[in-house]
Amino acid sequence: MTNTLSTPMPTIGVKAESLLEEARNAHENYLIKQQEPDLEHAIECYVDAIKANPTISESYYRLASLLLMKGQISVEGALEQCQTALTLEPKNVNAHIYSGYFQCLNGDFDEAEKEFKLAISNSGVNSARPRLFMSKVLYTKIKTQNSSFKDTVKFLYYLLSGSMMIMWDCPSIKMFCKFLANDFSVFSYKTLGEAFEKMKLFPSALDAYSKGLEKTSQGNLFYQKMGDLSLECNNIEASIEFFKKAHEINPSNREILIKLATINQTYFPENADETIDYYNSLLEFGIDLDKIYYELGHLYLNKADKVNAVGAFKLAQTLNPENPYYNNSLAYAYIKAELYDDAIEYYQEAIRLNPDAEWTAIVCHALGAIYSEVKGNYEAAEATFNAGMVLDPNNVDIQLSLGDMYMAQGDLDKAIKTYCDAIAVDPENYLTYAKTGLSLWEKDYLEESIVAFHKSIELNPDFEIAQNNLGVVYLDGIGDPKASLEYFKRAIDINPNYTLAYFNLGRAYQAIGDKALSAEYFQMTLDLNKITEELSEKDIRKRIYDLFE
Repeated sequence: MTNTLSTPMPTIGVKAESLLEEARNAHENYLIKQQEPDLEHAIECYVDAIKANPTISESYYRLASLLLMKGQISVEGALEQCQTALTLEPKNVNAHIYSGYFQCLNGDFDEAEKEFKLAISNSGVNSARPRLFMSKVLYTKIKTQNSSFKDTVKFLYYLLSGSMMIMWDCPSIKMFCKFLANDFSVFSYKTLGEAFEKMKLFPSALDAYSKGLEKTSQGNLFYQKMGDLSLECNNIEASIEFFKKAHEINPSNREILIKLATINQTYFPENADETIDYYNSLLEFGIDLDKIYYELGHLYLNKADKVNAVGAFKLAQTLNPENPYYNNSLAYAYIKAELYDDAIEYYQEAIRLNPDAEWTAIVCHALGAIYSEVKGNYEAAEATFNAGMVLDPNNVDIQLSLGDMYMAQGDLDKAIKTYCDAIAVDPENYLTYAKTGLSLWEKDYLEESIVAFHKSIELNPDFEIAQNNLGVVYLDGIGDPKASLEYFKRAIDINPNYTLAYFNLGRAYQAIGDKALSAEYFQMTLDLNKITEELSEKDIRKRIYDLFE
C-alpha cells in the first residue's frame, strides 16, 4: 500500500533553524546598536543552535566571531571553529570569509588570500565582500611587507571590482539600509533633545530622548543622554539610575563607568562597595591607573579598611612617585595603620615636591604632629612646624599645635607667645583665645586668663571647654565659687555629657557649703564617668565620702 502521508521534518531541525534565526537577529542588532545584551543573546542562541543541530556550519563561524570579540577565545580558537564549519560545508562563502579574516588577524596574509580567493570563486556575482576583504589584505601586505608591483595591481583590481559589485551584494545592501534607517532615527531624536536642552526645555528634552530610546532601542546613547540631563537638573537619583541602565547595556563604556563611580562616590558615600566595584572595572581599561588607585584608597579609608587603603595608595604612588598628593595620602593611610615611620617618609617626600605653599604647610602640620605626639621628637616637630609657618604664615592651626607642644614641654612663656602670635594672625578665632587663657592660667596670670576666656566665649558662646575653664579660674584662682557656677552650668547645658564640668560643679557647691547639691553632682559625675572614663573613679568617690565625714 502506497504511503500518502508526508514525513514530518525532525523537531530538532526546526528548533535549530529557529534558534539560528534568533541568533542572526540578535547578531545584526548588536552590529547596528552595539549593545551588550544583544551580543550575549546572540552567543547564547548560536550555542543552543549547535546543541540542537551540530551540522549547521553557519553557527560555528558566527559564534567564533562573537566569542573572539568578547575575548573568550583566541584567534587560533576562532580558526578551529571556521575549520569545523568548512568541514561541514566546504563551499560556504561566509565560512571562507570569516576564516580569511581570522587568518589576517593572525598575521598569516598568504592563507588569508587563499580563503578570500575561495570565497570569491564560490560567490559568483555576489563576490563584492570577499573582493573588498582581499583588497584590505593586499593593502596591509603593501604597508607592512616588501611587496611587488603585482601586489599593487591586484590591490587596485580587487578594490575597484569589489566597489563596483557591491550593488549586487544583497546582504550588504540590506545591512547598509538598516544602518542608515537606524542612524537617521537616532540622529533625529538626539538632535531634537539637544535642541530642547539648549532652550532650557528640560522636560521636553527628556521626553525626546525617551522616545528615541523607545523607537530605536539605542539605550547606550539615550540612557546616557537622559543621565546627563538629570544630572544637570540636579536629579541625582534619576541620573544614576539612567547611567546604571546604560552600563547594563554596554559594560565596556568607560565614560559611563567614570560617571557612575564619581556620582556614587560624591552623593552616595554609603554605597562604598558599589563604587569600589566601578573603579575596579575601570582598572581593566588600563587607563589612568594611578588616579583610579588614588580614588580607591580614599574609599577604603572611608570604610576603615586600612590594609587595602595603604595598598591602593601605594600602587598610585608607585605608578606616579612624583605626585605629592599620592605621597601625602599614602602617609595618611600609614598613620591610620599606625606605621608612623613609613608615614614620616612619605610626608617628607610630599613636602619635598611642594606643589603649593598652603597645601605643603598643611602637610608640615601633619608631619610635625607625628614628631610631637607620637615620636616625642620635639626638636624635629618644632622645625617642621616652623617650616609650615614660613610656607603659610596665616596657618593658625600650625601655630596652635606649636603652642600645644610648648605646653606639653612646660615652656609656658613660649606657649603664651605662640598663642598670642596666632591671635595676631586671626583675632576672630575663639580657639586661640581659649588656649591662650589656659596657658596664662598655668602661668598664674589670672586676670589676663579671665580676659582671654571671656573673649573666647564672646566669639563662640557654645564652646563648652572655655566655659568650664573660665569657671575653674573663678573657683580655684580667684576663689569665687559662686561666680564659677554659671560657667559650669553653661558648659553642661552645651554638652550634657561633659563629665569634667559636672565634677567641677560639684566642687563649686562643696566650696560654697551646699553638700546636698555637691553630692548630687559628684554622683552624676560618677555615673557619667562609667561611660566617658575621663576621671579617676577613686577620686570621685573620695569626694563624696569627704562631704559627710
